[in-house]
This record gives sequence, structure tokens and C-alpha cells, in this order.
Amino acid sequence: MSVEESELSFTEFKKEVITDYKIACVSRNMSLLARKEVLGGKAKFGIFGDGKEIPQIAMAKQFKNGDWRSGYYRDQTFILAAGMTTPKEFFAQLYGETRTELNPDNGGRSFNNHFGTRIIDEQGNWKRLTDMKCTSSDISPTAGQMPRLVGLAMASKLYRNNPELKQFDQFSINGNEVAFGTIGDASTSEGHFFETLNAAGVLQIPMAVSVWDDGYGISVPKKFQTTKESISKAMNGFEKGAKDKTGMLIYTAKGWDYAGLCQMYEKGIKRCREEHVPVLFHVEELTQPVGHSTSGSHERYKSEERLQWEKDYDGLVQMRQWMIDSNLASVEELDTIEEESALEVRTAQKEAFKEFNEAFKAERKELLDIITRKSCVCSEIKQDKIDAIVAELKSSLSLNRKEILSAARKVLRHYCAACEKPDTMKSQLKAWVKKYFDEGLENYSKWLYSEDDYSALKVTPVQPVFDEESTKVPGREILRDNFDHIFATNPKVVTFGEDTGFLGGVNQTLEGMQAKYGELRIRDTGIRETTILGKGIGMALRGLRPIAEIQYFDYLLYALQTMSDDLATTRYRTKNGQKAPVIVRTRGHRLEGIWHSGSPLSMVINSIRGVYVCVPRDMTRAAGFYNTLLAADDPALVIEPLNGYRLREERPSNIGEFKVPLGIPEIISEGKDVTLVTYGSCVRIAEDAVKQLAEIGISVELIDVQTLLPFDINKAILESIKKTNRVVFFDEDVPGGATAYMMHKVIEEHGGFYHLDASPKTVTAKDHRPAYGTDGDYFSNPNAEDVYEAIYALMAESEPMRFPAIY
Repeated sequence: MSVEESELSFTEFKKEVITDYKIACVSRNMSLLARKEVLGGKAKFGIFGDGKEIPQIAMAKQFKNGDWRSGYYRDQTFILAAGMTTPKEFFAQLYGETRTELNPDNGGRSFNNHFGTRIIDEQGNWKRLTDMKCTSSDISPTAGQMPRLVGLAMASKLYRNNPELKQFDQFSINGNEVAFGTIGDASTSEGHFFETLNAAGVLQIPMAVSVWDDGYGISVPKKFQTTKESISKAMNGFEKGAKDKTGMLIYTAKGWDYAGLCQMYEKGIKRCREEHVPVLFHVEELTQPVGHSTSGSHERYKSEERLQWEKDYDGLVQMRQWMIDSNLASVEELDTIEEESALEVRTAQKEAFKEFNEAFKAERKELLDIITRKSCVCSEIKQDKIDAIVAELKSSLSLNRKEILSAARKVLRHYCAACEKPDTMKSQLKAWVKKYFDEGLENYSKWLYSEDDYSALKVTPVQPVFDEESTKVPGREILRDNFDHIFATNPKVVTFGEDTGFLGGVNQTLEGMQAKYGELRIRDTGIRETTILGKGIGMALRGLRPIAEIQYFDYLLYALQTMSDDLATTRYRTKNGQKAPVIVRTRGHRLEGIWHSGSPLSMVINSIRGVYVCVPRDMTRAAGFYNTLLAADDPALVIEPLNGYRLREERPSNIGEFKVPLGIPEIISEGKDVTLVTYGSCVRIAEDAVKQLAEIGISVELIDVQTLLPFDINKAILESIKKTNRVVFFDEDVPGGATAYMMHKVIEEHGGFYHLDASPKTVTAKDHRPAYGTDGDYFSNPNAEDVYEAIYALMAESEPMRFPAIY
């Protein structure tokens, strides 16, 4: 290298180091100023990345277009250094700005330091992700970000090794993308962390996990958190040796050592990217200068010696001294950088707050203009009370939409109650309140599910076709042949789960599929439900169509937190910036014994709003749901009836093409006396009871709801009640469970109450799970006799002479 080249190289190196220090200073000032904004009442809560700046800058140097992050709510410096946010957007997040052009990461749906790249456009189409640096949307539950990391990295393995996927270059360039994960050291105590790293070590995927270790989990030191007080030492058995086929690389570095961190990340990420080997980076001796969050102070639990050490080994302090000692910058240069950084952050904060607050001022003015027009002269107007509300609203120092709408609704109370004249102040105010509620729906409630052309509710139904050649076959064969069609026609579809691959599933519904389509697409996994689901989420974010199989419905509880906090909220918490169309496939209901037999539908449907829940009564309906869901982009749970795989069904001639609509109940048999509402395996029990009731002259209209989320979107059950004037809700959940949910939807929400001649009834299981054996099932779960007697008793209320008491 010539002298000129050497000098140029040093000049460029110096420029890069100074730029990095500037980013670190900007990020630190963001943390300090944001904390003041919260404590001063301009924002509700703040959690920041102070003390973690230097390693995050080093890591960001290796983050390339197409790469993904699944991270931790202290990663602001990494996102800033990667060019994925600005100080102004950071403060917009802090204030809860709802306009996505100002707060693109979460549109006010989550608090600060919760980032998420907008990977779909406003029409729901995928952007070209290989031209972007991407982060999956952050969540707060500790270690909750880990399971999806498996899928984000696994997708690279599929894109690299499956030739059929090479055409989808908007999602991957030969699988060269790394999935970066970050986590606080204390959170590594969570099971999600260990399950994720175990899965990655087995799968050999390009996953790079950084652990930010500042010695504490809020106030609890790591001696109470981690074996050997070191996660890298605790994970030593996971380390991959030269001859090992599984495992991971493990690196450690000091969080204040800029040069050492840069070297570590360059070396580790290079191997991760090229070799598809997972890597664990343990970054020790980090600090947390202003404590865990705005909710508390670290001075309460750290000793004077520890606090002094944190001042001395603050990453910014150490980097500054290293730059001076290495002649990379003078004291004066660094003082100037620090002053410029503080000014830049202050300017960004002022601009963000002004934009945030001006919107509220405009909305307040619009409301006050209506109230103060004085167009009403009715003597019943309580003007003194209205004036007091207006004065309070005008003087508000912390203006927000709650105060504005609350004032409008209170003012409405004080106008003439009987006044319905058009163009009066009251009519104008009522219209304004409605408009403001609608805007609130857009800002805070919309996009729980897809609302664009990819919505599962917009898929055109296709009926199964039965012809002269149709034969009856075991239900499992209908599912198997349907999956065969799916895998043959859609190369993006993959499935994985316990016994899913070689065995073809515990009920043989994937028989022969692995041999036909390969282990990459039909894959066995270990017993790790959380990362089975997480794998699905990550893959779906990267454009694949995963079917994540949870072997039995009760095993879903292992993954329920991830399903509830992550999958169900993905579209909502990004305000339609991300989608993860995972299909979770499982089976359940009606076995004899505590396990694999329960139907905790109420627990599930009330915790995974944002995921559709399909409860087919047979395998034809299940296959139709899979076809519908794969034609759309909403996540869904499909619960196959466990005792239906061997029951024979007529095989449709249009396998793979028929589609069952979501939210549309099916009337199994028409009747005029009572409406009986149920789903899943209970349909067969209900059919038995309906036949017995017909023998004594009771005509029952049996309705299979088919999906619980969405539920009866066209109010078909209401129309049945208008005819029968009586209704019974039946399932095998606990009392007050899914039957109560269905009753609420039909009786209260749909207005069924006004058409009833008798109280609505429920038939459910007992409060406990089923006891073992045929007799245990009979006494624990509802049976045909229970349904028969419930409907009989309902008829006896109005016709006691015709239907005398049985007992």
C-alpha cells in the first residue's frame, strides 16, 4: 500500500469513527431528553437504550439490505445507526403520534423504542424487501421477540436451498440474509430464549443473537438470574466445535470496547452469513446510566461503587478517551460533536412535539367553533355548565384526544334533550362527535385483520363438487389429497411440526408428502411449540406461507403467549405495516381423558383476536378452510376434529379448489321449534339428538357456526331465531366459555333477545377436564341425552301438557 493510500485509508477510518461517535452522542441525548419529556408530562412512559450505544453501532455496520432484526426495546442506537429511524421519528413514537407518515414504526399503537419496518404498501402488497433493512415489529414481553427469530433465519435457509424459491427475489437473494436478534441479559432466563437457541443450533440457520449485559434485570443482579453469572458460560455446551454438525458460535466482548466490538461483529456475522451457522454474541460490562425506565431510578438498588464504575466505564466515556489516545480526534473536536448532537436532538424534539400538538389544537378549535356559534337559544340549554367545560378545554396544558372528545360528549348532555332540529348546534355537535369517533377507530382500532383485497373474508367461496364417481373415503385422505394439491401448486407453502415429516402426521394426513416434496417443505421438529409457532411468524414475514402444526389443541397452551402477544397483534400494532399470514394447524375435542380432550375455546378466542379461528366439523370443511386461507393473507387457527380422521366422507372431485367461507354458518337441518347452535365435533352429537327429538315431534334447526372468529357475519342465526323463537348454544367448553361468547354475539350484539319467547340456554361440559374412559367422557362432557333434555325442557315451558317432565 502506498503512503497516499495509507493516509487515505486512515482518513476514511477516522471519518467513520467520528461519525459513529456522533451517532452515539445523538442517541444518548435522545434518551436523556426523552426521559425529561416523560417526567415533564408530555409523554406517558419511556424506555431507552442509554449505555448500549457502542455495541449497537458495531453491530449495525454488519446489517445489510435484506437482513432482518427481531429485537429488544433498547435498540434505538442500532436502528438509528442502520438508517432506519431519525431523532424526530423517535420523539414522534414517544408522544404516541398516530400518523404513520410521522411515526411509521407503530402509528401510535405501541410506546417508544418499538420499531417495525413497513414491509407492505397501503394495498397490502409486499414491498421489495431485499432492497430494505427490515425489522419485525417489537413487542414488550421479555424474550417474546425470540421465537419469530427462528423463522426469520430459517427463511434464508429455504431460499438458499430450495430451487423453486429462487424466483422470489423480492424476499431473498440466495438466502444470504442474516436474522439479527437482541435481548437483555436478564431476559435470557426466560424459556423462550433457550428454546430459540436450541432450535437454531439444531437447524443451523443464519441467526445472530446479541445479549446486552448490564448486570441487572431491573433491580435483580445477574447472580440471581443466570447460572455461573454468565450466559455465554451457561451456554458453553451449545458451542459448535470444528467437527460438530449442530451448535452455535459464541463470542464475548466488553460493551465499552469500540474496536474489539467492531472486530467481533465483523468476524461473527461473516461466518453466520456465509456458513448459515447461528452465533451468540455476549456483550458484557454495559451500563444503564438513567435506570431501567422512567418508572424508577437505579440509584435505589446500586451501590456507590457500582454507580461510580458505571460512570467510568460508560461506553461514550471510554470511546471518547480511546479516540483522544489514538489521535483520532482532539478534545475540542469531540466537545463540538457533543454540542452539535445535543442541538440536533433538541431541534428534532421540538419539531416532533409541535407537529404532534398542532394536530390536537386544530381538532380542539374545530370543536370549539361549533360549540361557540351560539345558534341555539332554547331555554333548556345549561349554558353555565357548557361554559365551564369550554373554559377547561381551552386551558388544558396536556391536550389530547381524550380531553377533546370527553368535553364534546359532556357538552351534549346540556343541550335540550328533545331537540332534533336540523342544522342546530346540537345536530352539528352530534355529527362532529360521530366523525371524531370514526377517526378514533382509524387511529386506534383499525387493522386488527386485513381490510384490503387480500382479506380472507373477500375470498370467493367454491363449493365442493360431488359427482357420480365420488366415493366415501376416510376423512384423513381428503386432507392428505388436498395438501398434495397445495404443495404441488404453491412453492411458498411449507409445513412443520412434531411427527409432521417422515411419519406424515400422527393421523397420516401428510402421508407421503415429505418423500414427494422434500424435507425442506414438510419437516419434523422437536418438541418446542413456541418456536414452531415463532418459526411460522418469521417465515410469513419473509413472504413464505407456513402451516405451523401444533400436534394437539392442549399443546397450543405452550405457544399461546407467542400467538397472543406476537402473531395476533402483528398487523394491528404496525397499523397495517406488516402481515404474518401463518396458518396454525392443530386437532382436538372429544377424547377420553384429561389430555388432548379439552376444548378451551373461550381461553383461545379471547386471547388471540387478530387471528381467525376455524372449527370444522369434518375434514372436507377443514380442507376448504386451508384453501381459503392460502388465497388470503390473514393468520388463522384451524382445529381439526380429532375423532374424525377415520370417519368416512364423500370425496369431492375438485380437491384443492373448493373454498369454505369464513364467518358463514351452515344450516345442517331446518326446523321450526328450536335453534341449536354448535360447532366441531359437537355437530355429530347434535345430529343424534336432533333425530331423537324429531321422533317426538320437536323440530330443531341445527346450525354449525364453522368459525368462531369471525362469527356469523351475516346474522344467519338471528334469522333462524326469528322463526323458532328459542335457542340453545352447545359445545364442550367449560360453562361460561364459548357458549357464553356465542350467546353474547347472537342475543346482545345481533339483537336476538327481541325475538325470544324463552330464555336462551347453554349445554356445556363440566367445570373440569374430562375424566378417563368412556364413562369419564360421558359424565364430564355433554352428550346427546343432555342436548335432548335441554331442548325438551325448553319446549315443556310453553307446552307442559305435551311435554311432561321426564324426571
